[in-house]
Amino acid sequence: MKVTLSALDTHESSFTPLVVIELAQDVKEETKEWLKNRIITKKKDGGAQLSFRPLLNKYEKETLENQNLYLVGASKIRLLLGAEAVGLVKECSDNTMRAFTYGTRHSFKDFDDDNDDFLSMAERQFIIKHELENLRARDEKMIPGYPQAKLYPGKSLLRRLLTSGIVVQVFPLHDNEALKKLEDTWYTRFTLKFQPVDRIRGYFGETIALYFGFLEYFTFALIPMAIIGLPYYLFAWEDYDKYVIFASFNLIWSTVILEVWKRGCASMTYRWGTLVMKRKFEEPRPGYHGVLGINPVTGREEPLYPSYKRQLRIYLVSLPFVCLCLYFSLFVMMIYFDMEAWALGLHEDSGSEWTSILLYVPSIIYAIVIEIMNRLYRYAAEFLTSWENHRLESAYQNHLILKVLVFNFLNCFASLFYIAFVLRDMKLLRQSLATLLITSQILNQIVESLLPYWLQKKHHVRVKKKVEALKADIDATLYEQVVLEKEMGTYLGTFDDYLELFLQFGYVSLFSCVYPLAAAFAVLNNLTEVNSDALKMCRVLKRPFSEPSASIGVWQLAFETMSVISVVTNCALIGMSPQVNALFPESKTDLVLIVVAVEHMLLALKFILAFAIPDKPRHIQMKLARLEFESLEALKQQITHISDTT
Repeated sequence: MKVTLSALDTHESSFTPLVVIELAQDVKEETKEWLKNRIITKKKDGGAQLSFRPLLNKYEKETLENQNLYLVGASKIRLLLGAEAVGLVKECSDNTMRAFTYGTRHSFKDFDDDNDDFLSMAERQFIIKHELENLRARDEKMIPGYPQAKLYPGKSLLRRLLTSGIVVQVFPLHDNEALKKLEDTWYTRFTLKFQPVDRIRGYFGETIALYFGFLEYFTFALIPMAIIGLPYYLFAWEDYDKYVIFASFNLIWSTVILEVWKRGCASMTYRWGTLVMKRKFEEPRPGYHGVLGINPVTGREEPLYPSYKRQLRIYLVSLPFVCLCLYFSLFVMMIYFDMEAWALGLHEDSGSEWTSILLYVPSIIYAIVIEIMNRLYRYAAEFLTSWENHRLESAYQNHLILKVLVFNFLNCFASLFYIAFVLRDMKLLRQSLATLLITSQILNQIVESLLPYWLQKKHHVRVKKKVEALKADIDATLYEQVVLEKEMGTYLGTFDDYLELFLQFGYVSLFSCVYPLAAAFAVLNNLTEVNSDALKMCRVLKRPFSEPSASIGVWQLAFETMSVISVVTNCALIGMSPQVNALFPESKTDLVLIVVAVEHMLLALKFILAFAIPDKPRHIQMKLARLEFESLEALKQQITHISDTT
């Protein structure tokens, strides 16, 4: 029998703060009271049935700043029922993975009525977020005190409060004790070891754990390429013909590692329960707007926006803008080649030592300009994609990723393709590739981790001094934690992290037969990247809400596409080598035909390997088939029971 909230007393005297809601400073009292009532009211009456209290009491508010900070928590029973509502999958006593239900809670592994650790803190905060986002308007036409903030039945209250500026932010709190334990096993000791991916998942959720799992896997997968590339660099640097074997190995390597990752990813996500987690119906994204109407699928009232208007915006505005940015990127690239020609001419005229160093300056400047252009374009792409008014978050992300990947690919690799296939200057190609790779890695480390960490440390000192100066009788530890965390930067997701790895994969795979050391530099960068990203997650940015994930999503396709392009690039580079050209002194047509034939054969080999290596291990396939069979049997029994009773 399904257990409902109304049948249970979900009130507990103890209060564990899980989530912080920050309101704007000038929010009206009637709005605060209305929001509080909607959060603590029972589910059957349209509330969230959560615990809610201000960070400061009345006396403390008169003494301190930050009066509009509120803490949200929930009782143990409420969280367990929330776990059932969001469809969390947990391991049963018989080692199978099943959707959690409160009625069958004792059949799940490690569950005990006195055990508060059955749900991880990340899962509890995810449940709180889900319940807050599903607080919906009933008969209200507007937010009390704000007639301009219109509501309609079924509208998410939290999303309206955020878009209206009444709620500034909602973020989950760190658990300092659990965070310290995670840090001790993760990055505080600089030793070569496997990452605690399961612990990362328990604290930050599956999406972030999958990123760190992929980063670790990709780093280990680069080691064979680095080891094989090192002797090529040391003993046969100028003889590009000897790189045929290395390039061939690279082509097989890039396919195998991506297929093996899919198998490892399936094993991890099955163990975490997200592989068998049922997909929820996707709600409209917060920024989506339109004329109120009835959704023909759900029957709910929600904004409707004609798809033809969206298509017009995409093809008449977004597409021309992207093309203009691509043209500008190529224009900057040609300026870079003018700088290269100037530096080379200067060196040939003087031949001094300082002019030999000057040869690297244009590449370094160009690498810095590329990073600046990538970041500026990212802001423009986000604005355009939001303006296109996509209904679903998944559609928004797909369009944003497509825009950013196209520009980043051209911006980062166009100069290398130009050098390789137009100028045909392998020495300049090697120099440019090395400079772009190393400069971009150094800049990313500084901008993403070191600079934010330094700024955060300065802010931490200011907050600590302010708290020590307080004379009020308050919970200074909690107050300091909340005030410190609310000023931290917001983690914007794994997009930039995957993009960095994607570009790195391109540098390693596209021109491997020219610069075999690229893999070695990538390994060294990733060893520090693991620690700097861990530091960023734990000490620099706010704790993000957990998001269940079963894979790395569209990035898997992006990496596979890059590996296909690398086949074409490496085959063309080998076909251009002097030794191969010497085999066809009279007919270049025969050479082109043979190179194209070899390229097609290698592509066929890639697709055969991709087909031959199953995406999921055999034992995972069997477990999933067993779950599907049991679900169908249960559905049959339910239908039979209904027919017998009627």
